[in-house]
Amino acid sequence: MKPTDISTPDHFHRVVDCQWACPAHTPVPQYIGLIAEGRYAEAYMVNWEANVFPGILGRTCDRPCEPACRRARVEKEPVAICRLKRVAADHKGDIAGYLPERTTKTNDKRIALVGGGPASLTVARDLAPLGYQCTIFDGDPKAGGMMRTRIPHFRVPEHVIDEETGYVLDLGVEFRGGTRIDSMKTLLAEGWDAVFVGAGAPHGQDLALPGRNEAHANIHIGVEWLASIWFKHVTRIGKRVVVIGGGNTAIDCARSARRLGGEDVRMVVRSRFGDMKALAWEKDDVQREGVVICNDLVPREITHDNGRLTGVNFEPVTSVFENGKRTLVSAGPLQHFPCDDVVIAVGQESAFGWIERDLGIAFGDREMPKLDPATLQSTLPHVLFGGDAAFGPKNIITAVAHGHQAAVTIDLLLSGADPAVRPSATATFVTHRTPLPPRHIPKVSVNVRHAVPLQPLATSLSDIHEEVELGFDIEHAVAEAARCLHCELETVFSPPLCVECKACETVCPTDCITFTKDGDEADLRSRLKSPATNLSQELYVASRLVSHRVMVKNEDLCLHCGLCAENCPTGAWQMDSMLLLTARAGGSPLIAMSQAPIEGTTNG
Repeated sequence: MKPTDISTPDHFHRVVDCQWACPAHTPVPQYIGLIAEGRYAEAYMVNWEANVFPGILGRTCDRPCEPACRRARVEKEPVAICRLKRVAADHKGDIAGYLPERTTKTNDKRIALVGGGPASLTVARDLAPLGYQCTIFDGDPKAGGMMRTRIPHFRVPEHVIDEETGYVLDLGVEFRGGTRIDSMKTLLAEGWDAVFVGAGAPHGQDLALPGRNEAHANIHIGVEWLASIWFKHVTRIGKRVVVIGGGNTAIDCARSARRLGGEDVRMVVRSRFGDMKALAWEKDDVQREGVVICNDLVPREITHDNGRLTGVNFEPVTSVFENGKRTLVSAGPLQHFPCDDVVIAVGQESAFGWIERDLGIAFGDREMPKLDPATLQSTLPHVLFGGDAAFGPKNIITAVAHGHQAAVTIDLLLSGADPAVRPSATATFVTHRTPLPPRHIPKVSVNVRHAVPLQPLATSLSDIHEEVELGFDIEHAVAEAARCLHCELETVFSPPLCVECKACETVCPTDCITFTKDGDEADLRSRLKSPATNLSQELYVASRLVSHRVMVKNEDLCLHCGLCAENCPTGAWQMDSMLLLTARAGGSPLIAMSQAPIEGTTNG
């Protein structure tokens, strides 16, 4: 195999699985380490630099980082990465001194941002300090987009949204609330240097069922119903509620219904329980609150009595898979679910009727804009899209990642550079002497994940504004942070120093190091002491050994414990702590971030 190129941080970035899995590439081990040291403000700012909304995401993120966490390879549960983010937000104190100051210099470039959600706010957060005049247009009165109006308050209190959107607006970003853009042609005629569309996917999909129109008074569309709750247009619901859909929005609707008077609330889903789109912890939350999930049922008819809703008929089905494709096969007679209200939460879609089709902005499948996936530019280059408006509904952290991408594109485009030539990530490495300080040698024994404390069920169900999760206290936060294996501590190998004594191979607790003859990748993967079956994780291969063999490290198994470096008699192994920051508009982070000072280290 070709030896691994360690002259760039690319290989090591993939090894920090949590950071690699995060769409915004948040430096997870760094902020968890800061939490363990009680440095909450700094932990918050590490997050703020990357994901912009630590307090919001610490409560609502889809947590793509957690399934990637290496702790789950030692025991069942990963580190509570997301909820530790909230710890930083809850305990940060006054961070005014950390935030960038509002710039007094402008570059006379005007950016219009349509929609006040996470994508647009991220673009503005990145560009405003560089002197760009950013103006956000939104039909709602306050910034935040669907974070504010579609996520229930029992998950995110409004004061958290006010605070974190405020940090962005305080950078000199103009917010024009209550201003809906009805014509892209009119907007472009105002002479903006660039336009970013982050208008989300605000419309819920409906179901064309018999009886739907007749019983419309008690049938609600998921995301729009959630917004009506926020605007206080909806304050109660019937005792028997059927929620049709199996995603996270359906979960929010069912939990909201329980708080608005629903006593018998059922989620009815066409898929099997394990195949539902809702995340595992979301399903746990809704079931804990007394909602019944009914699977393998397809809605066929809304029943009513002269327009008064009486229920829904569902057809039982069985999922049959052939060549990876699912087919639903009827499995019995219709079942009738009596109810007083129905909430349809089967999907969301963008709405681009306000964008005229003679502007040079091309649309493709599902009437979504045709975009360059790297730059997020449309076929009209100075008009960009991001968040749910770019590629369909996803989540907040993906919208943030799009915002960073778009800000880089706008900065390059308006600086006369080629937006297709993307700036590289920056990485700082600190070389650790061995033996490592004790707190940096993770224990590989079982250390059970700590549960986040919750409000008593009666309390949380009595008020839709009562936050359910209480967050970790300091004691449990530090204990949970201690479960992190610190994958940013990279094991780096120097072949010229190696005498092939195999001390590292012998001491490795996971058998991830193997000295062997070279071969192609498939061959090597099968001949390692612990075969490398996870093809998504690269091997670390080093040649130029005296014996002409190669050192191969199965990165999928490495726990970054440092025993190889500690036991190497020649220093061929060393531990380098990596802080990787992905590219930002302007080429540098908004705040100064460095490695935490660590006893017994030297800069490398």
